[in-house]
Amino acid sequence: MKKLFFLSAFLIASVTLNAQNSNVPEKKSQKAFGKIDFLSIVMPETNIPNEKNMGFTGIHYNLMLNDWAYAGAGIYGAVSGNRGGFFTLGVNAGIKKYLGQDFYVDTGFHLGAGGGAAAPDGGGIFILPHFNLGYDFKNFSINSGWSYVNFFDGGEIKGNQLMVGLEIPLDYTYADYDARENEYTFNTLQTSDWNINTKKTSLLFHQNNLKIKGNTQGINNGKTIRLAGFELANYFTDNWFAFLKVDGAFDGIKAGFMDVFLGGGYLLPISKNNTNILAKFGVGAAGGGGIESGGGFLIYPELSLEQRIFDDFFLTLNGGLVFSPNRVFNTNAYGVGLKYYVERSGIISDKSFSRGKFKGFEVVVKHDLYLDAERDGTIPTEDLHQIALQINFDLTKNIFVAGQTAFASFGNAGAYAEGIVGFGARTNPILNDKFTLFGQVLAGAAGGGDISTGEGLIFKPAAGFNYKLNNSLSLRGSGGYVKAKGGSLSSTMFNLGIKYHLSFLKMNK
Repeated sequence: MKKLFFLSAFLIASVTLNAQNSNVPEKKSQKAFGKIDFLSIVMPETNIPNEKNMGFTGIHYNLMLNDWAYAGAGIYGAVSGNRGGFFTLGVNAGIKKYLGQDFYVDTGFHLGAGGGAAAPDGGGIFILPHFNLGYDFKNFSINSGWSYVNFFDGGEIKGNQLMVGLEIPLDYTYADYDARENEYTFNTLQTSDWNINTKKTSLLFHQNNLKIKGNTQGINNGKTIRLAGFELANYFTDNWFAFLKVDGAFDGIKAGFMDVFLGGGYLLPISKNNTNILAKFGVGAAGGGGIESGGGFLIYPELSLEQRIFDDFFLTLNGGLVFSPNRVFNTNAYGVGLKYYVERSGIISDKSFSRGKFKGFEVVVKHDLYLDAERDGTIPTEDLHQIALQINFDLTKNIFVAGQTAFASFGNAGAYAEGIVGFGARTNPILNDKFTLFGQVLAGAAGGGDISTGEGLIFKPAAGFNYKLNNSLSLRGSGGYVKAKGGSLSSTMFNLGIKYHLSFLKMNK
């Protein structure tokens, strides 16, 4: 009788355990890698006699589609030469085939858009194919080879050059997007595949200010550049992290200035993790808006103080410097921001958690069209086309916060770019769970390419639809309006693109 009782209890426990596991979303893994590359582009002789080569550096993130193909997105910026402020955004695709355990061939292309710094970039669209040989050191790899660049919509920048690159594996775990907002107890997650170490990530939205020092900026001497942007940081330990920071100017100077920084830092917790001091050091590219930044390469040391205001949200204050090595561009930097910390993709940590919730995350790559985009000066008004990248983070199933950047591709405005943020709302799925409708309102910095945006502040409301293709991809289309606060830009807009969506596990106390 005892044997029968214990056998029955064991069967009941097994069934209960399997039922719990089946309720928790499946943990999936995606192979991916980050890449930094550099090429030295021979510039055509136009408005600068005997112009130096433009050093062009890119930051990319690519997903492995299978064992040999990849796709992703990347941003390039000038870091040497005479075109500081030249920036582009685009998409990557390629084939990475190993010739054994260590050596590999990498061939593919980057299709991008952008420009700036009065360069002969035409409409901004360009193609950058490459053929590289690489060596894999397991924790990182290096590659080098041939590349070709061509700004083919009326631009004069084209030619062959050597490309060198550094790649780092940046894999991640996720669940299907349909799992978003599902919540589970810590005990339930302990019996699932999510019983692994957490990873810490932070996202900062900030308003930053650059106070120009010295006498190197002409009419901009002594002015304060006001910027809005974001910073994404990923922690390798409890204290050490790497970050990517992107800003665009919206006030203080003529529209068009932006910066991109990549770096690392250290977090020192005080007051029981409610107050933190952070030391950061970054390098990157900046320019535009009539600012002289030389070749574009800048150095960015900073100290910041952050205070928890509720849950995982912190108020931040920062101060530091942003300068070029030759001090042609030399500023004091200060600002304020709102930071959000996430313990994600696992449950094991030195912190104690009671539950976990899956949060939705979306990446949208799209083509924007502005009808009759108003220009400054004598350039005729015409339609403006852009390549745009938007990232959405779901606050609830129906409300999301969004950030977007876009660069001109066609329409004779190659230097035009945007960096905007805002909120949106979507319906529950309809029509056999294939369609959702959404609306969003974004605002932020924009300028360049003689598009009439004044000092750079724009507003961009829109409404549209998503059509689900599979668990990871949807088609996305919308229409709306774009209006510059201090300029003449006031255009109807349309866009169409593709959306990659997933959910990640976020732990809560």
